Amino acid sequence: MTDSNKDPLVQLAVAHFAARYEANGVIAADFRAIGEKLTTWDGWCAAWSEAAARHEELGDKAASADDRPGMGEHYARAALYYHYAKYLFVRDLDQVRAAHAKALACHARALPHMSPPAERVEIPYEGKVLAAVLRRPSGVEKPPVAILLTGLDSAKEEMDSFTTQFVSRGVATLVIDGPGQGEAEYTIPIRHDYEHVITPAIDWLESRDDVDGRRVALLGISLGGYYAPRAAAFEPRVRACVSIGAPYDWSDNWEGKPFLTREVFRVRSHSATAEEARAKAALLSLAGVAERIACPLYVVGGSRDMLCTPAEQARLAREARGETILDIIEGGDHVCHNKHYMYRPQTAAWIAARLAR
Repeated sequence: MTDSNKDPLVQLAVAHFAARYEANGVIAADFRAIGEKLTTWDGWCAAWSEAAARHEELGDKAASADDRPGMGEHYARAALYYHYAKYLFVRDLDQVRAAHAKALACHARALPHMSPPAERVEIPYEGKVLAAVLRRPSGVEKPPVAILLTGLDSAKEEMDSFTTQFVSRGVATLVIDGPGQGEAEYTIPIRHDYEHVITPAIDWLESRDDVDGRRVALLGISLGGYYAPRAAAFEPRVRACVSIGAPYDWSDNWEGKPFLTREVFRVRSHSATAEEARAKAALLSLAGVAERIACPLYVVGGSRDMLCTPAEQARLAREARGETILDIIEGGDHVCHNKHYMYRPQTAAWIAARLAR
């Protein structure tokens, strides 16, 4: 079966998702096998759920053998695969919910067996709660905290490998399923004014006695790379901010964005029509906002990123008024997943240094 016989959406996924999936823990052979076998986008969720179930079974076997490190590894990978089963897949929301439920269940089983362990927590938010994962470094009494913000249709289950970069440097991480993401996607739509998410998150951190809620930084990827500087512009308690592969204005070149991206934004923003989604996208802009960012800012972009271009990251860095670093990684794709070794350790170390002050 040649690529010409595949659904164009499958071709798009196979061509563009591999670096992201593998950077976050997907086995390369699994990705290739699914990509080679799958011909229609309608089968995406089922194919990845089937692969996830195999890793879940390995977790069950590890549990039977009381192999706790094995439980942490296999259940975390199963959760990641179940998450990727629903990634950008909005054609059948029943399948999406089923895969998501399995992702949450597997992740819950993995968290206490990670090294160091992590815990699911809930942050009060406008009469509701936002689910998050808190992971604290071993041997640090009250560590500072990096709040990690994911992108459009990302979720906390995707960030385990990145959080390791922080906890190994003595910094706790809080990965939030924000409005329109993960556990919140069904009931809370995407919002542009993300300071209203970060302020209650920092309030919650300050209420705990096992982390230092007075030393907090933000890191966001893709659409989260917009959320982080937006929040930093309005929340003075943020000590440092990292933005990776971010849009400056999410509505720029709207019709030129991939159909899946626009459709997922419509669903996650709870928009009834494409026109409504386009109007909401226009609210996600750093115009008149970037100039308010006074904390240190580290901006990362990829020279080959066609979704959120280097020009957008350069504009953000240019307009911010505090200490700023701009790193456009040569050959980097969207969020530079294909070059993640060139920014993940570096940004984690940069945040650790600023929160140590």
